[in-house]
Amino acid sequence: MSELNRPAGEGVITVALAWSAGGVVQEVSVEIASGTTIGTLKNCVEFLSKIPTGVLNAAAGIGVWGKVRANSYKLRDRDRVELYLPLTADPKEQRRQRAR
Repeated sequence: MSELNRPAGEGVITVALAWSAGGVVQEVSVEIASGTTIGTLKNCVEFLSKIPTGVLNAAAGIGVWGKVRANSYKLRDRDRVELYLPLTADPKEQRRQRAR
């Protein structure tokens, strides 16, 4: 476990960390203390060691199950924490190009 080791009597939850690298979605599981927030998770050594540095530096936001969440959001067991990267192209323009 990481610096988020649980205090005596506190439970452990498992969350999935997900991000896209090179068009492929990567996902790993991490055990953290119950009551951990997104803000705390972002400073966790175990979290930082699981995610490639390039993805961490480029991340535009963090969400849970497809919704952007505040740093104060308390994670729950089996949450899927997602790192959102900035768009590299305008989706509308991409569709127009494919339609031609």
